[in-house]
Amino acid sequence: MKLKMAAGATNGYSLLRSSTSLSAPLSAYRLRSFLRQRSSALFANRGFHRFPSYGGGALSRKIAIPRFVDLVTEELAELRSKKHLCAAGKTALLSNDLTEDKLDKHGLQKGMLLEFQKDSERVLLAVTQKPDGKKNWMVYDQNGVMSSIKPQQITYIVPGVNGFDHAELPDFVQRAHNMLDHSILEFAWSEMFEKNKFVSTEELAEIVYGCRDPLESYCAHLLLSRDDIYFTVKENKGFYSIYQPRPPGQVEELMNRKLAKEASDKELEDFIQLLRSARASAVSDKPHKSSWKVDEKVWSKIESLEAYAVDLCKSDEQKKIAGKILRSMGLPKMSSAAVQLLIDIGYFPVHINLDLLKYNIRTEFSEEVLLEAEDLLLASSDADESNRKDLTSLKVYAIDVDEADELDDALSAMRLQDRRIKLWIHVADPTSYVQPHSSIDREARRRGTSVFLPTATFPMFPLELAMKKMSLQQGIICRAVSVSVILHPDGSISEYAIENSVIRPTYMLTYESATELLHMNLEEEADLKLLSEAAALRLQWRCQQGAVDTATIEPRVKVSNGDDPEPGINVYIEDQAGPAMRLVSEMMILCGEVVATFGCDNNISLPYRGQPQTNIPASTFSHLPEGPVRSSALVKIMRAAEMDFRMPIRHGVLGIPGYVQFSSPIRRYVDLLAHYQVKAFLRGEALPFSSGQLEGIVAAVNSQGKIARKLSNISLRYWLLEFLRRQTRERKFRALVLRFIKDRSASVLLLEVGVQASVLVSLGIQVGDDVFVTVIEAHPRDDILLLKEVGVAQ
Repeated sequence: MKLKMAAGATNGYSLLRSSTSLSAPLSAYRLRSFLRQRSSALFANRGFHRFPSYGGGALSRKIAIPRFVDLVTEELAELRSKKHLCAAGKTALLSNDLTEDKLDKHGLQKGMLLEFQKDSERVLLAVTQKPDGKKNWMVYDQNGVMSSIKPQQITYIVPGVNGFDHAELPDFVQRAHNMLDHSILEFAWSEMFEKNKFVSTEELAEIVYGCRDPLESYCAHLLLSRDDIYFTVKENKGFYSIYQPRPPGQVEELMNRKLAKEASDKELEDFIQLLRSARASAVSDKPHKSSWKVDEKVWSKIESLEAYAVDLCKSDEQKKIAGKILRSMGLPKMSSAAVQLLIDIGYFPVHINLDLLKYNIRTEFSEEVLLEAEDLLLASSDADESNRKDLTSLKVYAIDVDEADELDDALSAMRLQDRRIKLWIHVADPTSYVQPHSSIDREARRRGTSVFLPTATFPMFPLELAMKKMSLQQGIICRAVSVSVILHPDGSISEYAIENSVIRPTYMLTYESATELLHMNLEEEADLKLLSEAAALRLQWRCQQGAVDTATIEPRVKVSNGDDPEPGINVYIEDQAGPAMRLVSEMMILCGEVVATFGCDNNISLPYRGQPQTNIPASTFSHLPEGPVRSSALVKIMRAAEMDFRMPIRHGVLGIPGYVQFSSPIRRYVDLLAHYQVKAFLRGEALPFSSGQLEGIVAAVNSQGKIARKLSNISLRYWLLEFLRRQTRERKFRALVLRFIKDRSASVLLLEVGVQASVLVSLGIQVGDDVFVTVIEAHPRDDILLLKEVGVAQ
C-alpha cells in the first residue's frame, strides 16, 4: 500500500516537509534552518523582520516575538478545508461516514493499525484481523506473527486507517523509524510550554510534520510515548493520550539524569571492553590483580562483581551493577557466573577460596597489632621469672605435623623408683608476653582460632611473634606451663601439679618419625617408649570409665603454589589409632583432665567442657569392625558438647570427670583464657575474668571456631576432590564400606585419600568390606564426586 500524505504549501514553501522526502524526518538543525528561511515571509506581514535566535539550549531561550507555532496554526487552519483523504489499491483511510454497527464496542474493525503491549519489554505495531471471542482480537504484528490480544493491551490506535494490508506493515514501520528525530521535541516543548498548551499526537504531527496523516500521527505518538524529558501524560482518552509540557526545572533535572545515565552507560561500556580484552588474553598476559584497583570507577565495579560472587552485596545498587555487567557480558545473573568471569580475567585465581571472602576471615593484622608484636619481640622481662621451675634437664619431645609453625606442647616422662610413671605435658606460655585486653589479645579474641587450610595458615597471633617468642623451639630454653602427673598402675591420676617452668625441647618430631622411633625400640629413647606405655594405660582406664573410641583415619593436604592454575597437591593419611597420634592425643586429654581437677580443687572459673554420653550403649555397635566403620557409627549418635564456667562437668565420650582445653594457647583463644585464669591463680592475683565474662567471651569465640572448622573442612574436601579430578580414569582406589544408605547404595571411605562418598556396590558386599572404585566425575567447586565400584578387594 502506498499512503499519499497531504502536504500544505504556503507562499511557495512546503510547510515542514517536501513531498519528495516523505520518509526523511526534520532534524533539529534542519528545523531551525527552515524556520529562519521562513521568518521573512511569515513575519514580514506582521511587522517583524528578524527570526529569534535559538542558541544556548531550550532552557535559556528568550524570545520576544510571537511564536512560530501560532503562525503555523493559522496556515494550517486555511489548509484544513482543502485537505483530503486518498486511497491506494485496497487500502482506504478511515472516513467519517463509518457507522457504529461496523465497529465493535471498542471501536475496532478489520484492517486497523494499532500498537499493543506484547510483554513487559516490547510494544509492537499490528493490523486487526478478526474478533476472537467477545473482547479479544486476532492481529498480525510487525514481526508477521498472528496472536490474540486483549483490549487492555492496546496502547494506541493509528488514526485515519482502514483496510490496511498487513503485508505493508514492515514498510510502514521502517518509514516511521526513518522519520523519527527526538530532537524536534525540544522545539515543540518550548512552544507548548510558553503558551501553556496541551497537545495530542495528531496536533504534534501537524506542528512538526505539517499534517495529521497516519504515518505522521504514528511518528508523533512514538515521539511522545517514548519521551521521558519534555512531556508527560495529562490524561488518557480511550486509546489516545493528551500530553502536557513539563516545567523547565523538571526538564533540566531529567536532562541531567539522562546525561548522567548516558555517562554511566558509556563508563559501563568501556568497562565491558576491559573485561572482554582481559578474558581473551593469554594467562601470562592477563592484568595483575592490583591493576584493577588503579581506577576508582573500575575498582568499584570489580568490587560489585566480587561481592556478587560470594553473595555479600552491601546494597541493592551493588547487586544491580553486578547484574548489568553479567548481562552485558552475555552471562546469567548467577554468583557462579561472576566467579568464573573474575577467574577468566585473572582477578581470581582458578582455585580461589570463596569462603575466605564469604566468612570475612582475617588474613592480615592491623598496623597497631604489628607494632605491639614488634615491641614484644624485643622485650625480655618475665613476670614469672622468679617462680619458674627449671626443667631443662628433662628429655622433651615435641610431636606435630611436619609443616606446623606454632608448636604449643611437648612431652616428657620418667619411671619413678616405685615403678609408677611420671609425665609432664609442657604447654607454651604466651600469657607471659600477652596481657588480657591488650591490642594483641583483642585481635586474638576476634579471630578465635588459627585457621589451617591446605593452601595457607592464618594464625591467631602475628606469625613472627608466635614462632619466635611463644612457640617451643628445639634446643632453645623456652617458657612453659608444665602439667605434671603421676599415674596409678591402672592409668588413673595419683598426683598432679601445675607450675611455671623453663624447658629445652630435645626433639621436634613428626608423627611419622615418632612412630618409627617407637617401632625401633631404641634404648636411648626409653622416655618415648614410656610415654607410649602411659598412653596405653590411659586409654584402657578411660574405656573402663565409659569412653568411646572414635579413632579413624584423617586426610591432610598440603598445596604448593595455590594461586597457580595447576598447583602441587600432596595428600597425607593420618591414622588416629597409630602409636604416635594415640600417644599425643592421650597426653592432651590427660592435660585437660588435670587442669579441670586443678580448677575444681581451687574454685577457679574456667571454660569447663563436657559431653553427655548417648542413651544408646556403645556395645550396640560391637558387631562392627573396629576402626573407621565403628567410629563412623558412633559419631552419628553422639550428643552435643556442653560448657560450664563454675565447675567441671563430666565428659562422657572421653570417659573423664572433667575437661578443660589447655594445650594450644597459641592456636585457640579458649585455651588462652584458661591460661589467663590459671596463671593469675599461680601468681596469687585476682582472676581476670568472672564466670559470666568467660561465658560471654567463649560464646563469641566458639562461633568463630565453628566458622574456622567449617572453612577448613570445605577447603580440605575441595582439594581432595581436585586431587581425584586429576587422576586417570583407570586408577583404582581401595574403599571401605562404612554403611548402607539405601538398597545397594553405600557410604564408603577411600582409604588412600581419606574422603567419603557414596557408590552403588554389588550384591553380597557387606559393611566393613573393601572394594575397588574408580572416579567417574569430580567437580571440586560443586562438591560432586561420582564413583563406580569395579571389584571386591581381597
